[in-house]
Amino acid sequence: MPAWFIINARVHDPETFGKVYSPVTAKLAEKMGGKYIVRGRGGQVLEGDEEDGAGAVVIEWPDRAAALEFWNSPEYSEIKKLRDGLADVTVTLVDG
Repeated sequence: MPAWFIINARVHDPETFGKVYSPVTAKLAEKMGGKYIVRGRGGQVLEGDEEDGAGAVVIEWPDRAAALEFWNSPEYSEIKKLRDGLADVTVTLVDG
């Protein structure tokens, strides 16, 4: 059964985030079986307490195990450090 990362990000430094973090994350995710479904910016909050403007990303994985293999990999552990201070991120893993 497929699984998805639902990611909301409030990016504080879009230029650096886009040059430093995003490309290497995408490359590793795709190498490990992830498929980007949505990469959107400038979200409009229709319900809830968040502010407008955050971005959203949805990555599809073959299954929960593949998603967690990526998430817990030593490679992603190092890559994740690149976004420190660049964005506030929430990642939710859901099954399909």
